[in-house]
Amino acid sequence: MSVWPAWEVREDERTTTWFTVRLGFGDGARVDVLAVVGDGAVSLEEVRAQPPLSLDDLTELADWIEEPLFLACVPGPGPDAAHLTSAGSRRGRPDWPPGLEGRRRIAQEYRTAQQQGADPVLAVMCATGHSRRRSLRLISQARDSGFLTPRHARRRSAS
Repeated sequence: MSVWPAWEVREDERTTTWFTVRLGFGDGARVDVLAVVGDGAVSLEEVRAQPPLSLDDLTELADWIEEPLFLACVPGPGPDAAHLTSAGSRRGRPDWPPGLEGRRRIAQEYRTAQQQGADPVLAVMCATGHSRRRSLRLISQARDSGFLTPRHARRRSAS
């Protein structure tokens, strides 16, 4: 899930801010929300979902975005923010160990997703909080370190 400010309007002492919220799910579904924060209230201006949300899911949408939106709106750590952000992380990515330990954990996430029939790249994206491109690079580094099997079998020459 990611939240970022879209734009802000200041009028006298009042400020109204629009936030873009994107939720990605393990099955490839995605929800984009334009939320407006102003005068002590939050309202949803636009919701786009692929595939469309059911009415039950739409009623749960507020619960899904409440805490990340709060963290984006309120400067400094909010309630229960300690488990979402690390001290040095600007985007709220989970703590991830560097080096060989990180590559070992990436390989573990990748293999677990494969065994469950899920998208392994998406599993690494969710675990690390990185983009698809960066996750593919991390997976490649795990392969190079020997934690995952090579992607393509090398062919022997027929000479």
